[in-house]
Amino acid sequence: MPVSKSKLVIVESPTKARTIRGYLPKEYRVEASMGHVRDLPASASEIPSKLKDQEWARLGVNVEAGFEPLYVIPRDKKPVVKELKAALKDAEEVILATDEDREGESIAWHLVQVLEPKVPVKRMVFHEITREAIQDALKHCRAIDNKLVTAQETRRILDRLVGYTISPLLWKKIAPGLSAGRVQSAAVRLLVLREQERRTFKSGTYWDLKATLAAGPETFTAGLVALGGVRVATSKDFDDKTGTIPKGRKVVLLDEARAKELAARLIKGEWRVAEVSERDQERSPAPPFTTSTLQQEANRKLGMSAKQTMSVAQKLYEQGLITYMRTDSVHLSKQALAALRQCVRDKYGDDYLHPTPRQYRTRAKGAQEAHEAIRPAGHKMPTADELGLTGQEYALYDLIWKRAIATQMADARLRLSTVSITVDDAEFRASGRRVLFPGFFRAYVEGADDPAAALDDQEMILPPLTTGQVLDCRAVEPQGHETSPPPRYTDATLVRALESEGIGRPSTYATIISTIQERGYVVKSGKQLIPTFTAFSVNALMEQHFPELVDTRFTAQMEQVLDEIAEGSADSQPYLNAFFLGESGLARQVRAKEQAINPRDVHALVLDELNARVRIGRYGAYLEQEQNGSTVRVSLPDSIAPAELTTQQAEQLLRQKENGPQPLGYHPETGEPIFVLVGPYGPYIQQGENGENGGAGSARKPARVSLPKGTRPESVSFEQALALLSLPRTLGQHPETGAPIEAGIGRFGPYVRHQGTYRSLRDDDVLTITLDRALALLAEEKRSRRATTPLRELGQHPDDGEPVAVYDGRYGPFVKHGKTNASLPKGMDASAITLEQAVALLAEKASKPAARRRANSRKPGDTQSDGKSTGKRSTTSRTTTKKTSTKKTTRKQSSSRKSTQE
Repeated sequence: MPVSKSKLVIVESPTKARTIRGYLPKEYRVEASMGHVRDLPASASEIPSKLKDQEWARLGVNVEAGFEPLYVIPRDKKPVVKELKAALKDAEEVILATDEDREGESIAWHLVQVLEPKVPVKRMVFHEITREAIQDALKHCRAIDNKLVTAQETRRILDRLVGYTISPLLWKKIAPGLSAGRVQSAAVRLLVLREQERRTFKSGTYWDLKATLAAGPETFTAGLVALGGVRVATSKDFDDKTGTIPKGRKVVLLDEARAKELAARLIKGEWRVAEVSERDQERSPAPPFTTSTLQQEANRKLGMSAKQTMSVAQKLYEQGLITYMRTDSVHLSKQALAALRQCVRDKYGDDYLHPTPRQYRTRAKGAQEAHEAIRPAGHKMPTADELGLTGQEYALYDLIWKRAIATQMADARLRLSTVSITVDDAEFRASGRRVLFPGFFRAYVEGADDPAAALDDQEMILPPLTTGQVLDCRAVEPQGHETSPPPRYTDATLVRALESEGIGRPSTYATIISTIQERGYVVKSGKQLIPTFTAFSVNALMEQHFPELVDTRFTAQMEQVLDEIAEGSADSQPYLNAFFLGESGLARQVRAKEQAINPRDVHALVLDELNARVRIGRYGAYLEQEQNGSTVRVSLPDSIAPAELTTQQAEQLLRQKENGPQPLGYHPETGEPIFVLVGPYGPYIQQGENGENGGAGSARKPARVSLPKGTRPESVSFEQALALLSLPRTLGQHPETGAPIEAGIGRFGPYVRHQGTYRSLRDDDVLTITLDRALALLAEEKRSRRATTPLRELGQHPDDGEPVAVYDGRYGPFVKHGKTNASLPKGMDASAITLEQAVALLAEKASKPAARRRANSRKPGDTQSDGKSTGKRSTTSRTTTKKTSTKKTTRKQSSSRKSTQE
């Protein structure tokens, strides 16, 4: 009896495979490739033996042979390839169902090259995983699009050429372990430029008045806008570089004394309505989500990073809950329009349905991704509650659902009112907003990057007022203001800037942002992305010697060329030749610069007032100053941002290094000196001398306590220092247990504690927090980044069948099997790790004795693929450090893609 043949369908991830399997007939077998099955070599160990003596093999691209890439199958992918080949033996047809963008096309092409099937091969594409979409895609299979494959391969080669030629130069001229990238470096430059603007910013001070007025029983507020017919100065009138108002600008600048004098005079005057104006306005809903707008809105509303957003969105897509999440299109299919409109009718009624189907036009130039916006998949449009989602999946799906539903809802109608009020020679103004018909506001209101901005659906209702009406002034309050520096980038605003400048493409934004953080160029504080001194130093070298590589226009032009290659209107070979081997090509530039660049000329910052410079060394940023023919160097704390390093701080650090610290005073009980010091982990208070009470041979170490976040060392008083040293302090007894409740500062910042239970203090002062407030905090459910449930179940351990899973811990993601935990190496994506990789990590952890593990816990940073460092300092050689990243080649598995050289 002949053995029945199957039709082999290959996708990227097990989750996607499980979902699709349910929509196909029994004769279809669905397997997962776990992302890319081959890639350029990530380390010397992956180079085939016969090519190890070839210089070009280290690069992974033979530039003298038409930029021919060297592809290898990573060790962790060999079992996957073996399983796929075994499945192929029983197949009469292969259907490649990887994602529909360039990366998915590339994965499909590599599968054909590796598996070498002798049976027919088809390419199946879809942008939602529903029964209807999968069955329709089966009827419309096509061949692999070689133009898309070439474009993706060209991108990969470009990234490798930049990463492997510039990064070694940075190691020699600045510090080991640094990296450059084709798109990474341009993104870092945006952040550095903004931080430089903040450094040169000078704050200005101005005052105005806020009046509380009453019209009958109703009160409202109005602000001073003019005095004697001249406009009152606001923050927009100040010069950012001088902190003053430019000469010739006709405005009234109030100081504190004049504002108080004016308030006392005006409160006695007659307040009269001079003018009332009203206008109606209609607001239309924002387009459905694209990749970039989803990342921006998820960051604004949910606090999710771009990487988290894409990871969760991938899970939703692979479960068949949303359409494909890598897209720059705002188009909605006819079926989607009909489903969304029916959902609006069912949930909100016909009054809230837009009269006609609302379609949006895609504005993105060079669109390379899928051809429909991100929306709930299928035609039923279930809510997150109806699907039973939880956590981040619930929040993100709910956001996508509301945004999509809102597109087919009626416009919102608002009435905006402005009232001008006069008193003596002053003019005040009040603004109101009333929602006449909420329309799409019922479902969705777009967020704002400015936290002070009012959202569209927020009402500010003024009482009925008429011209000439006399008002009762209840109070006039002088208000002082300081102008603010340009805000730092967040994930949301950086994504918007990358899109606006044409840097990268939607599918790369999350990778760009996570990469520059992993490699030490950016640290995240709250939502702010703060460039480090390392970023400043590398950017300075790149701007001076490789300006094209950090020029946003040049980077955008490169993306345009890749788009043209994907369309078939450009050839990759001439472009690669010109870029790398041409007269002014990268290879020639690097050879010339290697001789021309003097490492002593490379620095992060110059402090002219002190004749000092900030440099980057093997152990991080340090301050350097020439004094009387000798050089004084002092390390800079990681906690100081470049824009916040003042001349006073630098002077204090240098003086402390040269002369030793000066005490704030002496402890009233012990007589020991009290110092404010700055160490590698930030500023702190110390009681006692190192040499006397804490030095070699001393019986005890000096008492130390960290300064609370945001407290400047130069602002600390002697009394405040004593109070901090007295921590922890007892607030009182718990009413239920009678045990003491204490407030103190620990390794992770200020806290309150009761019988081993801790709560972090985020908005409360550790020195003034009360017992009642502490009890309230202790009663709250503990907020923790550590997950009680796994991020992902990877499968059963081959030795005992027990589960292996990925968790999010205090120090980052880790894999767990039984009682064994193993941290993920720096740069390894928790959403991309395979069971095989996890088992290897656990085995390595189990094989190390505890003492050895402790000794190795502070190891040099791994250099990742394409010559890029994780941002930690490394003293190992290039070949050695690269060996640690052999498992970095998986591009896409479950909810992750391999980082390219961006």
